[in-house]
Amino acid sequence: MAGSRKEAYVEAGGREVRISSPDRVIYEATDRTPAISKLDVAEYFAAVGEAMQEWVHDRPTALERWPDGWREGMKLATGPQDKDADGFYQKRIPKGAPDWVETARIAFPSRRTADEVCLTEPATAVWAAQMGTLTFHPWPCRRADTDHPDELRIDLDPQPGTTFRDAVRVAGLANDLLVELGLTGLPKTSGNRGVHIFVPIRPEWGFEEVRHAALAFGRELEKRDAGVTTAWWKEERGERIFVDFNQNNRDRTIASAYSLRPLPGAPVSTPVTWAELAEVEDPRAFNLVTVRERVARGDHPSYAGEQGDLQPLLDLWEAEPHEANWPPDYPKMPGEPPRVQPSKKVAEHWDAEGNRIE
Repeated sequence: MAGSRKEAYVEAGGREVRISSPDRVIYEATDRTPAISKLDVAEYFAAVGEAMQEWVHDRPTALERWPDGWREGMKLATGPQDKDADGFYQKRIPKGAPDWVETARIAFPSRRTADEVCLTEPATAVWAAQMGTLTFHPWPCRRADTDHPDELRIDLDPQPGTTFRDAVRVAGLANDLLVELGLTGLPKTSGNRGVHIFVPIRPEWGFEEVRHAALAFGRELEKRDAGVTTAWWKEERGERIFVDFNQNNRDRTIASAYSLRPLPGAPVSTPVTWAELAEVEDPRAFNLVTVRERVARGDHPSYAGEQGDLQPLLDLWEAEPHEANWPPDYPKMPGEPPRVQPSKKVAEHWDAEGNRIE
């Protein structure tokens, strides 16, 4: 672009962060938003930085990077096989990071370890934006103890044939159940079609227990509403809202509050009150422009809620401890059903414990 600047600087939390190629277009214009530049993205994260810190502070965080911006048809890498992808996840701190960018040591399911970026101040998000980060994926734990989550995460994922409004309806039922259990749910839009609910818990349980609690929660919702499912296999979900319990596994993360999403119009995963969520018709109304204005007005909920007791949900799990499938990159777990689509399963090829007979 003729006349484009080579660099600019953005102030965040008392630091000046250099932004190269600030005029690069990251999101093309839509009927809702103007074209959004790399500098716009960096200034957005500076503007929402303090509000964002309430949700992400001290959490190990993977970076979802789109160095050339995002366009329709671009692909996000999900593994080493996606060598031609446009976006990718950065789980280890990049080389050359400023010395003020802090890290947390995390262990993957394989027990290999890595030093992951830790969002301890607003400037870290701005620095990450300089490298093309749009979405932040924080762990549900703090760096002081990365083996014990302090959040249960309820991911309400609309399946084909369902809508955002269906997810909102189920979220209301989920909140009713949380209140019954003595837990506090903090809702936010996913930035796409779903709803996320973060539930503060005491960091006294491991990832497997928290996953079982999420599975028990989803199954209780299934009993109360025919429009809810915890079926792991897509062919069994139907036109229902899927409660993705496996998002509570070690090294599984959900887009943070105030993250941008790689979709038209720069939508934002936005914290809302329960009353506000009930009135939201189109989550695209929460985008880089409107959310920045919203935070500037102070019109946003805080991360507020007493860390709750997970035991009531674990009691529900113990009452019906039927294991569900884990993602394919995790070790086979005791009691796990066969890792094969039900429509492709040949009964005589599997033993009673779900192991394939060679």
